[in-house]
This record gives sequence, structure tokens and C-alpha cells, in this order.
Amino acid sequence: MPRLSLWRDNHSNDFKYFDKRISEMFTIGGTGVLIHKYLGTKDNPNVDNAEIPHYGNQSERNIQDLLFLENRDRKYDTSVYSMRGMYQVTDSDFSLEQFGLFLQTGTLFMTFHINDMVAILGRRIISGDVIEVLHLKDFEALTDIPVALKRFFIVGDASKSSEGYSPTWWPHLWRCKINPLVDSQEYKDIINQMQTTTNAAGDEVPVGTLGELLSTYNKYNDINRAIIEQAEIDLPYSGYDTSNIYTAAVTTKTSEVGDSTVTKQTLGDPLGLTADNALTADGSITADKAIVTPDKKVSGYLTGDGLPPNSLPVATGISFPIEPQDGDFCLRVDYSPNRLFRYDGRRWVKVEDAVRTSLTPGAPNNHTLKSGFTNNSNTFVDSRGRVQKESQGLSQALKPKADN
Repeated sequence: MPRLSLWRDNHSNDFKYFDKRISEMFTIGGTGVLIHKYLGTKDNPNVDNAEIPHYGNQSERNIQDLLFLENRDRKYDTSVYSMRGMYQVTDSDFSLEQFGLFLQTGTLFMTFHINDMVAILGRRIISGDVIEVLHLKDFEALTDIPVALKRFFIVGDASKSSEGYSPTWWPHLWRCKINPLVDSQEYKDIINQMQTTTNAAGDEVPVGTLGELLSTYNKYNDINRAIIEQAEIDLPYSGYDTSNIYTAAVTTKTSEVGDSTVTKQTLGDPLGLTADNALTADGSITADKAIVTPDKKVSGYLTGDGLPPNSLPVATGISFPIEPQDGDFCLRVDYSPNRLFRYDGRRWVKVEDAVRTSLTPGAPNNHTLKSGFTNNSNTFVDSRGRVQKESQGLSQALKPKADN
């Protein structure tokens, strides 16, 4: 009589017995999932890049970018495979295992029956497959979306489960580490699927793509736009705003005291016209001279806005007024940047340049380095007649060359 032994070099009847019982457990107590099968990368022969090879076959083992070892343009099977899986349901709660409070990331460990998985899918579940967990659909989301929000997970890692070994020492279970799917380039084949709902007449009505319904991209865009709008209200121009500062007109007098020069400033017309001056009726002083204009403004880093101090009137044009009055201001818009002048009775004296510029991206009066250099969209024609962008990354401008 041979010795009793559960171990066999191949799958014995004992293994088949255990395997059928385990498969029945998944049929009875497992949750339904849909598998979106990863087929490999999309081959784009029009891309001329040494780091992106072109394959003649469709395979999960192909690597799209050999430099970064990434598969960004992934292709998924149009068929969806139904399976049963099991995992431990836990609450998403705060974790106190580390310093501070950290929320759990939503990572799940789901187990599948190996033989059933191979029979349905044609292979084991691998990294890159997408799993749709049916019982996690949200039917009562706080949105106006007329369809249920689906829950997709990405398979990050997969291996044989330690608890899946029977007394025959052969494995029966396949354990997958899955994380919530994010709206990214890799999963466009799935998240760009059109979602529909049924109207009162019983017709299918599209409500948008899956990515639009699940992604927070549009919400983030709305928040970002609101932040930019408020920032433009709070800080419409670069530099410092000095328009709320009153500038008094002063008269500067210089006198010699011994071997030194003493400068003294007193309130009054910068032309030096004070109450001590002898004015006659036949003089050129008129009622227009009641306005005393300062000849300077508060100076500082990027304070020039091209506006006269104290909200005084200013003439704007490409030439000076023909008959100016003493203390008049003129903004010459043919200067770059625009330049503010003040007439002192004999000449037009420069007050400041309008160096403050709009900070709105794409605005015609945005002359910041961010607009002219960082977001430069200009092009040029190189020596070979090719149209190139002025703004290029170093990896594109400085390509390595062979030594031979």
C-alpha cells in the first residue's frame, strides 16, 4: 500500500476537490467586478522619437517609453469581463500610526480565484488592468448627474495570496493591490466612454463622458479661475499702487552756509512762486494757477503708473499740448513704456515711466517676463527652413550627438 501524501507533482484529485470548493465560495460570497483588460500600448508610427520604439505586435509586455519606462498611451479591450472577487471592507478613517493625522488612501487588497480568472480573462490579472467594483456605485451623490457614479480601481501589483495555498501546496488565490483610478492620460480609453441615461420617453440620452462625471478636473478649473479673478481684482498690476498717497507740492531752496550746501524744502509751488512774490495785475498769473501741482511722485520699485499725483488732470497723446500752462501734465503714449511729463513753464520735465503692467496671462499690455519669456509662443525659421518654437526645453534644443 503506497504512503498517504497530499503532495503531487501535478494537480491531483485532491487539488481539484479543494479548487472546486474554493471556486464555489467565490460564486456564493464574492462580489461582482468588471475587468477592463489591458492590451498594451498604442503604437504611433508618426512619432519620431528614439525613446519611443514601434512594435509590430500588440502585447502587454511592450514598453512605450524606454527612457522613463512608462506606458502613457494604453490600449484596453473593448470587451468587459465579469468576475467575482473578495476583499476586507474597512472604514476610511484617520490613521494615528504616524506623526500627525493621515487619512487612508483607499487602497484595497482584492482576491480572485486563479483558475476562474484564467478561464474568463485568458490570463492572470496584471498591473495596468482596471477593476470596476459594482457594489461601490454611488446612486445618491450630491450632484445633478442623472447616472450612478462608478468606482474604478487600478491594479498596482498582483501575486499569489499566502492564504490561498491548500494542503496540496498548490495555490488557488490571486491577490491584487488596487488603488482608485485617477483622470490621467493612461486611462483615456476607459474614462472617455460616453455615459447615457434614459429619459421619460425611454430614449438613451448622453450625459457626458465617464471622465467628466468622475473627475474633479472641472471643479479644480472653476476654483482656479475664481482664484485668478480675485487675484486680478486684488492686484491688477505689478509693483506698488501709490495712487492713494497724497503728494504735497514743495519748493526746494539751496543756500550756502559756510563751506557746505544746505537744501531746504517748504510747502508751495515747485516753480518757486510763494506769497512773498510781488504780483501785479498785468502779470501772466491767472486763476488757472490756483492748482498747485507737485513736480515729483512717490518713487519706489515698479511704482510708475503714468498717472499724475493727487488725481490731477492729464493730457494724453503722441505730442505735447500747444499752449500748456505751468504745472500741466502730459502722458506721451508714443513712448515705450508710456512717459509722464510736467510743464514747468520752460520745458517738459520727465516725471516717471508707466512701468506697472497687467498680470493677466495673454493680455496685450502684459509685459512681464512670465508673459514674454515663460509663456513665449513665438516661432522662428531655422537654417534648414524648419519652423521652430522660440521657447524650447533643453532636452529639445540640446540633443546628444554621436562621437563618430
